[in-house]
Amino acid sequence: MTLKKTLLASIIGATVAGGAMLPLTASAETLRIGYSADPETLDIHEQLSGGMLRFSHLAFDPLVRWTKDFDFEPRLATEWEQTDDTHMRMTLREGVTFHSGNEFTAKDVVWTIERLKESPDYKAIFEPIASAEAIDDYTVEITTTEPYPLMLNLATYIFPMDSQFYTGETDNGNDKAEIVKAGNSFASRNISGTGPFRLTDRRQGVRVDFERFEDYWDTETEGNVSSIVLTPISENASRVAALLSGGVDFIDAVPPNDLERIRESGDVKLVEVPGTRIIGFQLNQEKVEAFQDVRVRQAVDLAINQEGIADRLMRGFATPAGQFSPEGYSGHNPDLVPRYNLERAQELMAEAGYEDGFTVDMIAPNNRYVNDAQIAQAVANMLSRINIKVNLRTMPLAQYWPEYDTRQSDIAMIGWHADTEDSANFFQYLSFCIDDETGAGQYNYGNYCNEEIDALVTEADSVTNLDRRNEMLREAEAMLYEDVGFVMLHWQNLAYAAANGVEIEPVVNALDFPYLGDLVISR
Repeated sequence: MTLKKTLLASIIGATVAGGAMLPLTASAETLRIGYSADPETLDIHEQLSGGMLRFSHLAFDPLVRWTKDFDFEPRLATEWEQTDDTHMRMTLREGVTFHSGNEFTAKDVVWTIERLKESPDYKAIFEPIASAEAIDDYTVEITTTEPYPLMLNLATYIFPMDSQFYTGETDNGNDKAEIVKAGNSFASRNISGTGPFRLTDRRQGVRVDFERFEDYWDTETEGNVSSIVLTPISENASRVAALLSGGVDFIDAVPPNDLERIRESGDVKLVEVPGTRIIGFQLNQEKVEAFQDVRVRQAVDLAINQEGIADRLMRGFATPAGQFSPEGYSGHNPDLVPRYNLERAQELMAEAGYEDGFTVDMIAPNNRYVNDAQIAQAVANMLSRINIKVNLRTMPLAQYWPEYDTRQSDIAMIGWHADTEDSANFFQYLSFCIDDETGAGQYNYGNYCNEEIDALVTEADSVTNLDRRNEMLREAEAMLYEDVGFVMLHWQNLAYAAANGVEIEPVVNALDFPYLGDLVISR
């Protein structure tokens, strides 16, 4: 038996004499998760991704968090007051301890905010914050550089770190607080949070174990999970099989072709959630001169049949998109819809002098987004119709992010969920002109730059009149639509499945960050 098959057998079930396979049995308090990917690192500021934010909600707590209705719920901050246009004062929860045993105080919040402002992945989103000051042990005052309407949105992504634990030097003389992208740092290997679960064992790509933190502050939660075993299962079929066989209790990213199978099963249940994550591609203008021509970018956009992908590959489990902002977001512009037109795409290629086309390399993950590898292959086939030959490589997420960060390929797939649940976040990370000092364009793989759009979005972020702000963001979406600064595909819906008795409905949400500390197992 191969190593891969051995690992899969241990996940799905125990083989008994005669070759029969029986489901594994676990206590009611143990939750066995089959996620499509595991955390890339233990440093929550190293990588801004959905997987890392899920991990943050397990081992850390935010100052405030979103409810299902997109309201704000107190967590480590119990009260807050906007004292004037540029100052917010937050009262912190007392009696909270970190996993190390250190006491949580205002200095940890200040330390964390300062580190976020230094993080390559986070500093753009935290640029509006000028400073944070500890007024006393349980009061923090946050100052913004100018009036900023999204301060509480940002607070949902402030997971206070244990400043005492992460301060100092390692035995090798390295700074414990250092943030190293895809590297080997103290924070990437060690952890102390305030969250409901302590990490007890981690084998990258194989298994991550957690146990309930005995001194967790939230004694009112009904959550009764005492331990978690998280097994990354990147293959869709294997993940579904693990759930149906009883090898795991809960899975994410149920593939569209298995939705009916899950619905019809009597032993498991499906929970579907409308999603807000945009899936798309970025065209690297620095690597491919043709992509600097707006006509070529428009041709690429027009050659892709977004509705066909949503209907056939996603089986209706996605909403075709012509813009970043899903319905309900501040910048959603109802006039911006997909515009598949192969004939016009071919005309534009000829007008730009590329009728005979050219060859490009494309990269995509194969275990991050629903049907990501299949979607990338479909797009590659569609581009061949305008004589763009695509050499496609797909890879697991752990290998994908380091390659994505170096921007060495010509086209790359990316999915993005707005961290602030606001339209401006899409622009700031995915299409802003790249600025390493401010962090703008941190995930702008295409090296796209439109200073007029950037200025409009930046101005909108200081407008406290929400109607005017929404109008400005809708205008920015229209400008990006014409300039094709990002090739939109669809907003990906979310689907989870769990064994009967694992009450996931209250803890899953459109954010794709299940609050597993609140999870109840009732079987």
